[in-house]
Amino acid sequence: MSLSPPAYLASVQSNIRARPIPWDGAVRAGNLTDDQLKKIRSVDKVRKEQRKQTIEKDVNSYSNLLVGSSEGGSVLEKASKRTDIVQYILVLATDLINDAPELAAAILKQADPYKPFLSFLTQANEPQDPIPILSATFLVNLISVSLTSSSHPTSRDEEALPQLYTYLTKLIKNQDSGLQDIGVQHVSQLLRTTRSKELFWKQKQDTVDPLFDILRKAAGAAKDNDSTLWSGNASIRSSDTRFGGGVGLQLMYHVLLVIWQLSFEGELVGEGLEKDEEIVPLYTQLLRMSPKEKTTRLLLATLTNLLSTNKETLIAIATTARLPALLSNLSGRHLTDPDLLEDLESLKSLLDEYTKDQTTFDEYADEVQSGHLRWSPPHRNPTFWRENARRILEEKDGELPKKLSEILSKAWENDKKVLAIASNDVGNLVKHVPEQRTKLEKLGLKVRLLELMGDSDESVRWESLKAVGEWMRYTFEK
Repeated sequence: MSLSPPAYLASVQSNIRARPIPWDGAVRAGNLTDDQLKKIRSVDKVRKEQRKQTIEKDVNSYSNLLVGSSEGGSVLEKASKRTDIVQYILVLATDLINDAPELAAAILKQADPYKPFLSFLTQANEPQDPIPILSATFLVNLISVSLTSSSHPTSRDEEALPQLYTYLTKLIKNQDSGLQDIGVQHVSQLLRTTRSKELFWKQKQDTVDPLFDILRKAAGAAKDNDSTLWSGNASIRSSDTRFGGGVGLQLMYHVLLVIWQLSFEGELVGEGLEKDEEIVPLYTQLLRMSPKEKTTRLLLATLTNLLSTNKETLIAIATTARLPALLSNLSGRHLTDPDLLEDLESLKSLLDEYTKDQTTFDEYADEVQSGHLRWSPPHRNPTFWRENARRILEEKDGELPKKLSEILSKAWENDKKVLAIASNDVGNLVKHVPEQRTKLEKLGLKVRLLELMGDSDESVRWESLKAVGEWMRYTFEK
Protein backbone atom coordinates (compact mmCIF):
# COMPACT_ATOMS: atom_id res chain seq x y z
CA MET A 1 0.00 0.00 0.00
CA SER A 2 1.62 3.22 -1.15
CA LEU A 3 1.44 6.23 1.12
CA SER A 4 2.30 9.86 0.58
CA PRO A 5 5.56 10.82 2.36
CA PRO A 6 5.03 12.38 5.79
CA ALA A 7 4.50 16.12 5.27
CA TYR A 8 7.10 17.09 7.88
CA LEU A 9 9.73 14.83 6.32
CA ALA A 10 8.96 16.05 2.79
CA SER A 11 9.37 19.64 4.00
CA VAL A 12 12.75 18.91 5.61
CA GLN A 13 13.99 17.12 2.48
CA SER A 14 12.83 19.94 0.17
CA ASN A 15 14.55 22.59 2.29
CA ILE A 16 17.82 20.64 2.27
CA ARG A 17 17.68 20.04 -1.49
CA ALA A 18 17.26 23.79 -2.04
CA ARG A 19 20.28 24.77 0.04
CA PRO A 20 23.37 25.96 -1.85
CA ILE A 21 26.40 23.87 -0.93
CA PRO A 22 29.90 25.36 -1.52
CA TRP A 23 31.16 22.11 -3.01
CA ASP A 24 34.44 23.41 -4.40
CA GLY A 25 35.33 24.95 -1.07
CA ALA A 26 34.55 21.64 0.63
CA VAL A 27 37.00 19.88 -1.70
CA ARG A 28 39.70 22.44 -0.92
CA ALA A 29 39.05 21.98 2.80
CA GLY A 30 39.39 18.21 2.46
CA ASN A 31 35.75 17.48 3.28
CA LEU A 32 35.36 15.38 0.13
CA THR A 33 37.46 14.37 -2.85
CA ASP A 34 37.34 15.57 -6.46
CA ASP A 35 36.12 12.15 -7.57
CA GLN A 36 33.32 12.17 -4.99
CA LEU A 37 32.23 15.63 -6.11
CA LYS A 38 32.14 14.55 -9.76
CA LYS A 39 29.89 11.63 -8.92
CA ILE A 40 27.59 13.82 -6.82
CA ARG A 41 27.24 16.41 -9.58
CA SER A 42 26.52 13.75 -12.19
CA VAL A 43 23.36 12.64 -10.39
CA ASP A 44 22.32 15.76 -8.47
CA LYS A 45 19.63 18.09 -9.81
CA VAL A 46 19.05 16.04 -12.96
CA ARG A 47 15.98 14.28 -14.34
CA LYS A 48 15.12 10.93 -12.81
CA GLU A 49 15.70 9.00 -16.04
CA GLN A 50 19.10 10.60 -16.60
CA ARG A 51 20.06 9.86 -13.00
CA LYS A 52 19.04 6.24 -13.38
CA GLN A 53 21.06 5.79 -16.58
CA THR A 54 24.15 7.40 -15.05
CA ILE A 55 24.06 5.12 -12.00
CA GLU A 56 23.44 1.97 -14.05
CA LYS A 57 26.59 2.60 -16.07
CA ASP A 58 28.77 2.45 -12.94
CA VAL A 59 26.57 1.22 -10.10
CA ASN A 60 29.40 -0.07 -7.92
CA SER A 61 31.18 3.27 -7.78
CA TYR A 62 27.98 4.98 -6.58
CA SER A 63 27.55 2.25 -3.98
CA ASN A 64 31.10 2.94 -2.78
CA LEU A 65 30.33 6.67 -2.74
CA LEU A 66 27.52 6.17 -0.22
CA VAL A 67 28.79 3.33 2.00
CA GLY A 68 32.49 3.07 1.21
CA SER A 69 34.54 0.03 0.25
CA SER A 70 37.77 -1.74 1.10
CA GLU A 71 39.54 0.82 -1.09
CA GLY A 72 38.25 3.91 0.71
CA GLY A 73 35.64 5.47 2.95
CA SER A 74 32.27 6.89 1.94
CA VAL A 75 31.49 10.52 1.26
CA LEU A 76 29.64 10.62 4.59
CA GLU A 77 32.81 9.58 6.39
CA LYS A 78 34.90 12.11 4.51
CA ALA A 79 32.43 14.95 5.15
CA SER A 80 31.62 13.98 8.74
CA LYS A 81 32.55 17.44 10.10
CA ARG A 82 30.26 19.24 7.66
CA THR A 83 26.68 18.89 8.89
CA ASP A 84 25.27 20.62 5.81
CA ILE A 85 26.96 18.14 3.45
CA VAL A 86 25.97 15.11 5.54
CA GLN A 87 22.33 16.21 5.50
CA TYR A 88 22.44 16.85 1.76
CA ILE A 89 24.01 13.46 1.01
CA LEU A 90 21.48 11.63 3.17
CA VAL A 91 18.61 13.20 1.25
CA LEU A 92 20.33 12.51 -2.08
CA ALA A 93 21.10 8.91 -1.08
CA THR A 94 17.42 8.17 -0.44
CA ASP A 95 16.49 9.74 -3.77
CA LEU A 96 19.13 7.68 -5.56
CA ILE A 97 18.12 4.24 -4.26
CA ASN A 98 14.46 5.00 -4.97
CA ASP A 99 15.16 6.24 -8.50
CA ALA A 100 17.67 3.48 -9.30
CA PRO A 101 16.78 0.16 -7.64
CA GLU A 102 20.01 -1.34 -8.99
CA LEU A 103 21.91 0.92 -6.61
CA ALA A 104 20.02 -0.42 -3.59
CA ALA A 105 20.85 -3.97 -4.70
CA ALA A 106 24.54 -3.07 -5.08
CA ILE A 107 24.68 -1.43 -1.65
CA LEU A 108 23.14 -4.54 -0.08
CA LYS A 109 26.01 -6.60 -1.46
CA GLN A 110 28.45 -4.60 0.64
CA ALA A 111 29.88 -6.20 3.77
CA ASP A 112 28.16 -3.92 6.29
CA PRO A 113 25.88 -1.53 4.39
CA TYR A 114 23.80 -0.31 7.36
CA LYS A 115 26.62 0.52 9.78
CA PRO A 116 27.30 4.22 8.98
CA PHE A 117 23.60 5.05 8.94
CA LEU A 118 22.76 3.17 12.15
CA SER A 119 25.48 5.13 13.95
CA PHE A 120 23.67 8.39 13.07
CA LEU A 121 20.49 7.26 14.88
CA THR A 122 22.04 7.73 18.30
CA GLN A 123 23.58 11.15 17.61
CA ALA A 124 20.44 13.27 18.07
CA ASN A 125 20.42 16.08 20.61
CA GLU A 126 16.80 16.91 19.81
CA PRO A 127 14.05 14.68 18.33
CA GLN A 128 13.72 16.97 15.31
CA ASP A 129 17.44 16.85 14.42
CA PRO A 130 17.54 16.16 10.67
CA ILE A 131 20.50 13.77 10.49
CA PRO A 132 18.99 10.84 12.45
CA ILE A 133 15.60 11.37 10.78
CA LEU A 134 17.19 11.35 7.32
CA SER A 135 19.39 8.36 8.22
CA ALA A 136 16.35 6.44 9.40
CA THR A 137 14.55 7.33 6.17
CA PHE A 138 17.41 5.98 4.07
CA LEU A 139 17.62 2.81 6.18
CA VAL A 140 13.87 2.20 5.99
CA ASN A 141 13.97 2.40 2.21
CA LEU A 142 17.05 0.21 1.93
CA ILE A 143 15.97 -2.41 4.46
CA SER A 144 12.54 -2.61 2.81
CA VAL A 145 14.33 -3.69 -0.37
CA SER A 146 16.39 -6.24 1.55
CA LEU A 147 13.32 -7.70 3.28
CA THR A 148 11.39 -8.21 0.07
CA SER A 149 14.27 -9.42 -2.11
CA SER A 150 14.97 -12.58 -0.13
CA SER A 151 12.74 -15.40 1.07
CA HIS A 152 14.83 -15.72 4.23
CA PRO A 153 15.74 -12.89 6.65
CA THR A 154 19.39 -11.86 6.58
CA SER A 155 21.53 -11.46 9.67
CA ARG A 156 22.08 -7.79 8.83
CA ASP A 157 18.31 -7.18 8.90
CA GLU A 158 17.94 -9.12 12.14
CA GLU A 159 20.54 -6.87 13.76
CA ALA A 160 19.43 -3.57 12.23
CA LEU A 161 15.64 -3.77 12.65
CA PRO A 162 15.58 -3.69 16.49
CA GLN A 163 17.85 -0.62 16.48
CA LEU A 164 15.72 1.09 13.86
CA TYR A 165 12.48 0.23 15.68
CA THR A 166 13.93 1.71 18.87
CA TYR A 167 14.68 5.00 17.13
CA LEU A 168 11.34 5.19 15.30
CA THR A 169 9.52 4.54 18.57
CA LYS A 170 11.14 7.67 20.02
CA LEU A 171 9.54 9.67 17.22
CA ILE A 172 6.17 8.02 17.83
CA LYS A 173 6.35 8.86 21.54
CA ASN A 174 7.02 12.52 20.78
CA GLN A 175 4.09 14.91 21.15
CA ASP A 176 4.77 16.51 17.76
CA SER A 177 2.31 14.91 15.33
CA GLY A 178 4.69 15.53 12.42
CA LEU A 179 7.42 13.44 14.07
CA GLN A 180 4.87 10.83 15.12
CA ASP A 181 3.71 10.44 11.54
CA ILE A 182 7.28 9.93 10.29
CA GLY A 183 7.82 7.19 12.89
CA VAL A 184 4.51 5.46 12.17
CA GLN A 185 4.83 5.54 8.38
CA HIS A 186 8.41 4.28 8.52
CA VAL A 187 7.32 1.38 10.74
CA SER A 188 4.56 0.56 8.27
CA GLN A 189 7.10 0.44 5.47
CA LEU A 190 9.16 -2.11 7.40
CA LEU A 191 6.36 -4.49 8.38
CA ARG A 192 6.47 -6.32 5.07
CA THR A 193 7.44 -9.79 6.21
CA THR A 194 6.48 -12.16 8.98
CA ARG A 195 9.96 -11.87 10.51
CA SER A 196 9.99 -8.06 10.57
CA LYS A 197 6.63 -8.21 12.37
CA GLU A 198 7.94 -10.80 14.82
CA LEU A 199 10.89 -8.58 15.69
CA PHE A 200 8.56 -5.60 16.10
CA TRP A 201 6.31 -7.64 18.39
CA LYS A 202 9.30 -8.86 20.40
CA GLN A 203 9.85 -5.23 21.45
CA LYS A 204 6.12 -4.67 21.97
CA GLN A 205 6.44 -2.71 25.20
CA ASP A 206 8.51 -0.12 23.35
CA THR A 207 6.99 -0.47 19.88
CA VAL A 208 3.31 -1.39 20.23
CA ASP A 209 2.38 0.46 23.43
CA PRO A 210 3.04 3.97 22.01
CA LEU A 211 0.79 3.22 19.03
CA PHE A 212 -2.04 2.27 21.37
CA ASP A 213 -1.40 5.37 23.46
CA ILE A 214 -2.35 7.33 20.32
CA LEU A 215 -5.42 5.13 19.73
CA ARG A 216 -6.59 5.47 23.33
CA LYS A 217 -6.11 9.23 23.14
CA ALA A 218 -8.26 9.23 20.02
CA ALA A 219 -10.93 7.19 21.81
CA GLY A 220 -10.80 9.41 24.89
CA ALA A 221 -9.82 6.49 27.10
CA ALA A 222 -7.17 5.83 29.72
CA LYS A 223 -5.13 2.65 29.56
CA ASP A 224 -6.43 1.11 32.76
CA ASN A 225 -9.84 -0.05 31.63
CA ASP A 226 -11.57 3.28 31.16
CA SER A 227 -15.36 3.05 31.07
CA THR A 228 -15.45 4.86 27.72
CA LEU A 229 -14.39 1.68 25.97
CA TRP A 230 -17.26 -0.33 27.37
CA SER A 231 -20.07 2.21 27.60
CA GLY A 232 -20.19 3.09 23.90
CA ASN A 233 -21.17 6.71 24.47
CA ALA A 234 -19.42 8.26 21.48
CA SER A 235 -21.38 8.90 18.32
CA ILE A 236 -20.96 6.64 15.33
CA ARG A 237 -21.41 9.60 13.00
CA SER A 238 -18.95 12.45 12.72
CA SER A 239 -18.07 14.98 10.05
CA ASP A 240 -14.88 16.00 11.84
CA THR A 241 -11.51 15.02 10.43
CA ARG A 242 -10.10 14.49 13.90
CA PHE A 243 -10.72 11.84 16.50
CA GLY A 244 -10.68 12.60 20.20
CA GLY A 245 -7.69 14.22 21.88
CA GLY A 246 -6.90 16.21 18.75
CA VAL A 247 -5.55 13.14 16.92
CA GLY A 248 -5.58 13.97 13.21
CA LEU A 249 -7.25 11.68 10.71
CA GLN A 250 -4.08 11.00 8.71
CA LEU A 251 -2.01 10.04 11.76
CA MET A 252 -4.89 7.89 12.97
CA TYR A 253 -5.11 6.15 9.60
CA HIS A 254 -1.39 5.39 9.58
CA VAL A 255 -1.46 3.98 13.14
CA LEU A 256 -4.44 1.78 12.23
CA LEU A 257 -2.55 0.65 9.14
CA VAL A 258 0.37 -0.58 11.26
CA ILE A 259 -1.91 -2.54 13.61
CA TRP A 260 -3.71 -3.99 10.58
CA GLN A 261 -0.36 -5.19 9.21
CA LEU A 262 0.42 -6.81 12.58
CA SER A 263 -2.99 -8.48 12.66
CA PHE A 264 -2.00 -10.78 9.79
CA GLU A 265 0.07 -12.54 12.46
CA GLY A 266 -3.11 -13.01 14.48
CA GLU A 267 -2.05 -16.20 16.24
CA LEU A 268 1.11 -14.47 17.46
CA VAL A 269 -0.31 -11.11 18.52
CA GLY A 270 -4.06 -11.55 19.11
CA GLU A 271 -4.21 -12.57 22.75
CA GLY A 272 -1.37 -10.21 23.69
CA LEU A 273 -3.11 -7.24 22.06
CA GLU A 274 -6.24 -7.96 24.06
CA LYS A 275 -4.46 -8.64 27.35
CA ASP A 276 -2.16 -5.61 27.18
CA GLU A 277 -4.16 -3.12 25.10
CA GLU A 278 -7.83 -4.27 25.27
CA ILE A 279 -7.94 -4.02 21.51
CA VAL A 280 -11.45 -5.43 21.00
CA PRO A 281 -13.36 -2.90 23.14
CA LEU A 282 -10.99 -0.16 21.99
CA TYR A 283 -11.61 -0.91 18.31
CA THR A 284 -15.33 -1.22 18.96
CA GLN A 285 -15.28 2.28 20.42
CA LEU A 286 -13.21 3.64 17.54
CA LEU A 287 -15.68 2.13 15.09
CA ARG A 288 -18.41 4.19 16.74
CA MET A 289 -16.33 7.32 16.24
CA SER A 290 -14.83 6.62 12.80
CA PRO A 291 -15.59 9.57 10.50
CA LYS A 292 -14.35 8.07 7.24
CA GLU A 293 -14.69 4.78 5.39
CA LYS A 294 -10.92 4.42 5.13
CA THR A 295 -10.54 4.24 8.92
CA THR A 296 -13.66 2.09 9.30
CA ARG A 297 -12.23 -0.33 6.72
CA LEU A 298 -8.97 -0.78 8.66
CA LEU A 299 -10.78 -1.21 11.98
CA LEU A 300 -13.05 -3.91 10.57
CA ALA A 301 -10.24 -5.66 8.68
CA THR A 302 -8.08 -5.82 11.81
CA LEU A 303 -10.92 -7.19 13.95
CA THR A 304 -11.67 -9.79 11.26
CA ASN A 305 -8.04 -10.97 11.22
CA LEU A 306 -7.78 -11.15 15.00
CA LEU A 307 -11.14 -12.71 15.80
CA SER A 308 -10.86 -15.34 13.07
CA THR A 309 -7.52 -16.55 14.49
CA ASN A 310 -8.46 -16.24 18.19
CA LYS A 311 -12.05 -17.48 18.26
CA GLU A 312 -11.81 -19.12 21.67
CA THR A 313 -10.69 -15.97 23.47
CA LEU A 314 -11.59 -12.84 21.53
CA ILE A 315 -15.11 -13.49 20.21
CA ALA A 316 -16.50 -13.70 23.75
CA ILE A 317 -14.92 -10.34 24.53
CA ALA A 318 -16.38 -8.89 21.33
CA THR A 319 -19.90 -9.84 22.41
CA THR A 320 -19.36 -8.31 25.84
CA ALA A 321 -18.14 -5.11 24.18
CA ARG A 322 -21.41 -5.08 22.17
CA LEU A 323 -19.69 -5.37 18.83
CA PRO A 324 -22.57 -7.39 17.25
CA ALA A 325 -25.07 -4.56 17.85
CA LEU A 326 -22.62 -2.03 16.45
CA LEU A 327 -22.10 -4.11 13.30
CA SER A 328 -25.86 -4.20 12.76
CA ASN A 329 -25.89 -0.42 13.09
CA LEU A 330 -23.06 -0.14 10.56
CA SER A 331 -24.94 -2.35 8.11
CA GLY A 332 -27.69 0.25 8.02
CA ARG A 333 -25.32 2.96 6.81
CA HIS A 334 -24.63 3.78 3.18
CA LEU A 335 -21.21 2.19 2.83
CA THR A 336 -19.61 1.75 -0.59
CA ASP A 337 -16.12 0.29 -0.09
CA PRO A 338 -16.27 -3.38 -1.24
CA ASP A 339 -13.45 -4.54 1.08
CA LEU A 340 -15.16 -2.85 4.02
CA LEU A 341 -18.49 -4.50 3.19
CA GLU A 342 -16.83 -7.90 2.85
CA ASP A 343 -15.14 -7.63 6.25
CA LEU A 344 -18.37 -6.36 7.80
CA GLU A 345 -20.24 -9.45 6.60
CA SER A 346 -17.41 -11.77 7.67
CA LEU A 347 -17.40 -10.32 11.16
CA LYS A 348 -21.17 -10.50 11.47
CA SER A 349 -21.17 -14.15 10.39
CA LEU A 350 -18.36 -14.97 12.82
CA LEU A 351 -20.21 -13.38 15.74
CA ASP A 352 -23.65 -14.72 14.74
CA GLU A 353 -22.28 -18.25 14.68
CA TYR A 354 -20.96 -17.79 18.21
CA THR A 355 -23.98 -16.09 19.75
CA LYS A 356 -26.81 -18.18 18.24
CA ASP A 357 -26.46 -20.94 20.86
CA GLN A 358 -25.32 -18.74 23.74
CA THR A 359 -27.26 -18.85 27.03
CA THR A 360 -27.59 -16.09 29.63
CA PHE A 361 -25.02 -17.97 31.72
CA ASP A 362 -22.62 -17.98 28.77
CA GLU A 363 -23.08 -14.23 28.34
CA TYR A 364 -22.36 -13.63 32.03
CA ALA A 365 -19.31 -15.94 31.99
CA ASP A 366 -17.95 -14.18 28.89
CA GLU A 367 -18.34 -10.82 30.56
CA VAL A 368 -16.50 -11.90 33.70
CA GLN A 369 -13.75 -13.56 31.69
CA SER A 370 -13.31 -10.35 29.70
CA GLY A 371 -11.98 -8.76 32.88
CA HIS A 372 -14.44 -5.87 32.69
CA LEU A 373 -18.00 -5.62 34.01
CA ARG A 374 -20.96 -3.43 33.05
CA TRP A 375 -24.53 -3.37 34.33
CA SER A 376 -25.77 -5.95 31.83
CA PRO A 377 -29.14 -7.64 32.61
CA PRO A 378 -27.91 -10.73 34.55
CA HIS A 379 -26.34 -8.73 37.38
CA ARG A 380 -29.66 -7.40 38.68
CA ASN A 381 -31.88 -10.34 37.73
CA PRO A 382 -32.97 -12.37 40.80
CA THR A 383 -34.04 -15.29 38.61
CA PHE A 384 -30.60 -15.46 37.01
CA TRP A 385 -28.92 -15.73 40.42
CA ARG A 386 -31.38 -18.33 41.75
CA GLU A 387 -30.76 -20.51 38.70
CA ASN A 388 -27.04 -19.97 38.18
CA ALA A 389 -25.27 -19.02 41.45
CA ARG A 390 -24.22 -22.58 42.26
CA ARG A 391 -23.07 -23.20 38.71
CA ILE A 392 -20.99 -20.00 38.81
CA LEU A 393 -19.26 -21.21 41.96
CA GLU A 394 -18.63 -24.77 40.83
CA GLU A 395 -18.07 -24.74 37.08
CA LYS A 396 -14.47 -25.31 35.96
CA ASP A 397 -13.23 -25.56 39.54
CA GLY A 398 -14.53 -22.13 40.54
CA GLU A 399 -12.94 -20.27 37.65
CA LEU A 400 -15.48 -17.40 37.69
CA PRO A 401 -15.19 -16.53 41.42
CA LYS A 402 -11.42 -16.47 40.98
CA LYS A 403 -11.85 -14.04 38.10
CA LEU A 404 -14.20 -11.88 40.21
CA SER A 405 -11.52 -11.80 42.89
CA GLU A 406 -8.98 -10.70 40.30
CA ILE A 407 -11.30 -7.94 39.06
CA LEU A 408 -11.98 -6.71 42.59
CA SER A 409 -8.27 -6.61 43.40
CA LYS A 410 -7.76 -3.69 40.98
CA ALA A 411 -8.35 -0.03 41.83
CA TRP A 412 -10.45 0.85 38.75
CA GLU A 413 -9.85 4.56 39.27
CA ASN A 414 -11.25 5.32 35.81
CA ASP A 415 -14.30 3.07 36.10
CA LYS A 416 -15.50 2.64 39.68
CA LYS A 417 -18.76 0.99 38.65
CA VAL A 418 -16.82 -2.22 37.93
CA LEU A 419 -16.15 -2.52 41.68
CA ALA A 420 -19.83 -1.91 42.43
CA ILE A 421 -20.96 -4.60 39.95
CA ALA A 422 -18.42 -7.16 41.21
CA SER A 423 -19.51 -6.47 44.81
CA ASN A 424 -23.11 -7.02 43.78
CA ASP A 425 -22.22 -10.36 42.19
CA VAL A 426 -20.30 -11.63 45.22
CA GLY A 427 -23.23 -10.65 47.46
CA ASN A 428 -25.60 -12.67 45.29
CA LEU A 429 -23.33 -15.71 45.41
CA VAL A 430 -23.28 -15.60 49.23
CA LYS A 431 -27.03 -15.04 49.35
CA HIS A 432 -27.93 -18.00 47.14
CA VAL A 433 -25.18 -20.46 48.11
CA PRO A 434 -24.32 -19.49 51.71
CA GLU A 435 -22.64 -22.81 52.48
CA GLN A 436 -19.80 -21.87 50.11
CA ARG A 437 -19.03 -18.48 51.65
CA THR A 438 -15.87 -19.89 53.27
CA LYS A 439 -14.60 -20.73 49.80
CA LEU A 440 -15.18 -17.11 48.79
CA GLU A 441 -13.43 -15.85 51.93
CA LYS A 442 -10.35 -17.90 50.98
CA LEU A 443 -10.22 -15.94 47.73
CA GLY A 444 -9.91 -12.76 49.79
CA LEU A 445 -13.33 -11.49 48.72
CA LYS A 446 -14.73 -10.71 52.17
CA VAL A 447 -11.64 -8.74 53.18
CA ARG A 448 -11.73 -6.80 49.93
CA LEU A 449 -15.43 -5.96 50.37
CA LEU A 450 -14.74 -4.67 53.87
CA GLU A 451 -12.11 -2.36 52.37
CA LEU A 452 -14.51 -1.14 49.68
CA MET A 453 -17.05 -0.11 52.31
CA GLY A 454 -14.81 2.91 52.79
CA ASP A 455 -14.39 3.70 49.10
CA SER A 456 -14.85 7.26 47.83
CA ASP A 457 -17.54 6.17 45.35
CA GLU A 458 -21.07 5.98 46.78
CA SER A 459 -22.24 3.10 44.58
CA VAL A 460 -19.17 1.04 45.52
CA ARG A 461 -19.79 1.67 49.23
CA TRP A 462 -23.45 0.68 48.90
CA GLU A 463 -22.92 -2.53 46.91
CA SER A 464 -20.03 -3.70 49.12
CA LEU A 465 -22.10 -2.94 52.24
CA LYS A 466 -24.98 -5.07 50.90
CA ALA A 467 -22.59 -7.90 50.05
CA VAL A 468 -20.98 -7.87 53.50
CA GLY A 469 -24.52 -7.82 54.92
CA GLU A 470 -25.19 -11.17 53.24
CA TRP A 471 -22.16 -12.56 55.04
CA MET A 472 -23.30 -11.12 58.35
CA ARG A 473 -26.65 -12.91 58.11
CA TYR A 474 -24.79 -16.16 58.66
CA THR A 475 -22.22 -15.04 61.24
CA PHE A 476 -23.79 -16.98 64.05
CA GLU A 477 -24.91 -19.99 62.05
CA LYS A 478 -22.87 -23.16 62.27
